[in-house]
Amino acid sequence: QVQLVESGGGSVQAGGSLRLSCAISRDTICISAMGWYRQAPGKGRQLVATITSSGNTNYADSVKGRFTISRDDAKNTLYLQMNSLKPEDTAVYYCNAQQGGSSWPCIRYGSDYWGQGTQVTVSS
Repeated sequence: QVQLVESGGGSVQAGGSLRLSCAISRDTICISAMGWYRQAPGKGRQLVATITSSGNTNYADSVKGRFTISRDDAKNTLYLQMNSLKPEDTAVYYCNAQQGGSSWPCIRYGSDYWGQGTQVTVSS
């Protein structure tokens, strides 16, 4: 099954940058979409950014212009470049992958996978 491991989190001052990475396990076939989500203390998990297998991206309004999601298929790695960080960005960031599709063999998959999360703390 798909396994996701996040890295790159840490503590930075407001205005700083971090680059998160998500390593994807060997079972990478039929990954239809990947994304980053975050959860702040006392809050629910919310979308940060997603990228489809075709390369289409989607961002939460709160991070547009500051964050960039990308992937390196050769390395089976998903990235989130975070610039101009704000204290409001403080959260645990989770990597997500959706496995499935409308054609064979992807149609036989239909699962959603999550990493364990990495802490991002932005101080004022």
